Order: sequence, then C-alpha cells, then structure tokens
Amino acid sequence: MTVAKPAAILRSLITMPRETEWVEFKVNDHEPEEIGEYLSALSNSAALHEEKAAYMVWGVEDGTHSIVGTSFKPRSQKIGNEDLEPWLSRQLRPGLHFTIHELTVESKNVVLFEIQPCGHTPVRWKDHAYIRVGSYKKKLRDYPEKERPLWTRISQTTFEKELAARALTGEEVLARLDYPSYFELLGQPVASTRPAILERLRKESMIQEVGNDRWDVTKLGALLLARKLTDFETLSRKAIRVIVYKGKNRIETIKEQVGDRGYAVGFEGLIGYINDQLPSNEEIGKALRREDRVYPELAVRELVANAIIHQDLSLQGVSPTVEIFTDRIEITNPGQPLIDTLRFIDEPPRSRNEALAAFMRRVNICEERGSGIDKVIAQAEFYQLPAPEFRMTDHATIAILYAPRKLRGMDRSDRVRACYQHAALQFVSNQVMTNTSLRKRLGIEEKNYAIASRVIADAITERLVKPKDSASTSKKHASYVPFWA
Repeated sequence: MTVAKPAAILRSLITMPRETEWVEFKVNDHEPEEIGEYLSALSNSAALHEEKAAYMVWGVEDGTHSIVGTSFKPRSQKIGNEDLEPWLSRQLRPGLHFTIHELTVESKNVVLFEIQPCGHTPVRWKDHAYIRVGSYKKKLRDYPEKERPLWTRISQTTFEKELAARALTGEEVLARLDYPSYFELLGQPVASTRPAILERLRKESMIQEVGNDRWDVTKLGALLLARKLTDFETLSRKAIRVIVYKGKNRIETIKEQVGDRGYAVGFEGLIGYINDQLPSNEEIGKALRREDRVYPELAVRELVANAIIHQDLSLQGVSPTVEIFTDRIEITNPGQPLIDTLRFIDEPPRSRNEALAAFMRRVNICEERGSGIDKVIAQAEFYQLPAPEFRMTDHATIAILYAPRKLRGMDRSDRVRACYQHAALQFVSNQVMTNTSLRKRLGIEEKNYAIASRVIADAITERLVKPKDSASTSKKHASYVPFWA
C-alpha cells in the first residue's frame, strides 16, 4: 500500500461524526496488552458490521477527531527482546492480518493500524475473544446478543470472498492480475478496453467495484490470477512449494522452488517444472511400457490440482507442497479431508473452496467432480506402479505416488492397499475383482495364483474387501467388492 492510501483512509475516518465499533482513536495510550485486546475486538466488530476493515488510530483526539500527533512508534517498540508486531501476531488466534502505517499529517506523527475482519472464527487475544460495545471493549462471551449474529455472519463468509487488496485503481488491478492469461484459459479473445476487462473480472467475483475507478481484489481473484502472489500480503504464504531431495528422506535438499503466480495462470508452468524434476525411464531402466516419465503426468497433474482446490485456506502460514524423493512424490495440502481417505475413489469430493474449484474445472485444470482420484489409481494400475497412498494427519492431507517397484519389494500394506483400490476401481467401473484381475493388476503370473489369493485374504482380514456373494464356497469363480459396496 502506498503512502497516499493510508492518508486517504485517515481523512475518511476523521470526517466520521463519532467513533464506531470498528474504529478506535487514541493519542498516546499504547500499552501492548491493551493493543492486543483491541485488535481482537475491532476485527470481530468489523466482521459483525460487514466492514471491509477495522482501524485503530493514534494521534487523533477522540470526540473532536482533531489531529494532535502521537509519540507512539510501533516499529521501534519491543516487549522483552521481541518487536511489537510479531509479539502481537503470535498471540492472536486464529492468525490475524493487520498492517501498521506510520505517516506524517499536518507535520504531526500519526499511526494507523489497518485490521482485517475475522474470517471463519472470532479472533482471540490469548484466551479470550473481544468485541466492541459502543465505544467500549468487552469480552465477547459476556454479550451473547453480539456473539450469535457474529457467528451467523462469519458462517456465511468464505475465504474466497475476503479481500486481498483494497481500493486499487483499474490500472493497478490489471497490473497485478494476469488478465491476458484469464482470457486465454477460457479460449476467448482479450476484451478490447480496460472497462470491459474489469467488468468481466467483476462478473467472475475476482474484483469488486468501489467507485471512482477504485476496485477491491478478492482473494479468489488473487489466488487464481495473480501475476505475483507476493503482491498480496495476506496470500504470500499460499504459494506452492516444490522441494527436491537427494535420497529417500529429508536430510539433504537439492533444490526448493516457491511458485509466485496465481494457481490458474501458473498451473501449466508448475506441472512442467515438477515433471522436469522427475526421473525418466532412462535413469531407472525399461520399467514402464509407454511413459517417458516414472510417474504418469495425468496422475501428478490431478493430485496437484486436488491439493490446491481442497486445501484449508483458513490455516495460516502453510501452503500446498510437492516433495520429490528418489522413490516417491508426496503432495501435501493444509487441512484434513472432508471425507474418509478410503472413500476418495467413490465419494464425490467435497471442497471447502467451491468458487476456486469451479473455475479450475471450467478451464480444465482438474477433472470433473468425482473422476480425478479414479484416474490417478487407474494410471497407477496401467503402469503397474505401487498403489498410491492417501494419509491424513492432524493438520494436513498427503497423497503419495510411488516409483516402480516389483511385487517382492512391496510389503503387506502395499499389497493390501493395491488390492482394495483395485476392488474399488472395478466396482465404480461396474465390474468386480477376481483373482485373475488382481494378478493382472500386480503382474503375477497365472501359475502363482496363490500369491493373489493370499493378498485377497489379507485384504479381507483388514476388512477392506469382501466376497460379493458371501454364501458362495467356490474359490475358482469367487469375486470381491470393496467393504462399502
């Protein structure tokens, strides 16, 4: 934000007839604990009143709104050995974005804190969430008449609708958003005038009109179309990281690349970069029949797209990550999945980010609803790779593609996972798994049918597959389905 913009905000605030629940004026009172409580209260109040930002101003007299100046210098204040800004940020939960502006107006020092409204949950300072009641700061829990409507408001607000930048000129919007690539992705010619381009972006909910050639950029618009995500301070940590390791662990890193373009306009470049880091057949011998790469590009593409659209964007300081080891690729996205990992293959996916996902599907970056993971598993089967693995941790979802490995190099869990996924893939394709189909999947010769029978028995023990006809005693003609069928 340029110096002119906070000055314009200040002028707008001091013309208000009175202090509001989302604006606080002070002169020199800057006790750190008090500031933290105000950040919580003002952020929550801004969300309650559907304001785009809240403000805390030093150097303006409350009541008269006269500019009197302040001795407060937030960037030089310390609490112990820690600067004020990170000290405040560390104790606000969930993470709250606020920007500190120090400016000189009428030869007087003024400090302006610009505060983001709370998102998916009220902002707490340490153990308590605060709210403004008139011009007073109070604990939110003591005012249920404000807490209830606040929760109602924030439940209707998605991350994609929040603002990444405010009050930009039309020229600034087009400098920050890669609009030529937007039209190219849609297969359409670029609109011929700036107003026409801006109107298209507005209809897509990428930007919002403020008036007088001023526009707000939504997080949806910035995440999809940013020329540089670092141009949007609240989204700079959402860029995708690609890390290449020397071996099978994270001890030695060969290289790390952080993408800076929006997800939609930078996707093809991202996939190209990932593929360039992957080993080719020549490096591992004639392991595959048709692919030049160890990993099918369709599988990599779909899993990276899934990581983008299914991530929990509300989590602070984390982003999708692609880690390349000598024996596998791990693709991690922040947030637990909304459905059981065992049901990825048959359940229609549920996304936290419907607008982002819808656009990515419109421009053919990811598969239609419900078909993506099926294709990942089908690709692994076609090239006889080990079965992909899907894991859930407390704060992330991890998809793993494994490099080629012979059956004797797979452990029991690898074989059982392959058996379950094969049974599920057969079922959603209106077929059933048999000993014969599993042998083909795992590359087992017919004479070794007992190996496939052992794998099926292990999968039944793990309650991942079951006989289609539980009353049948025939082993020769037995068929199997996933446990949920």
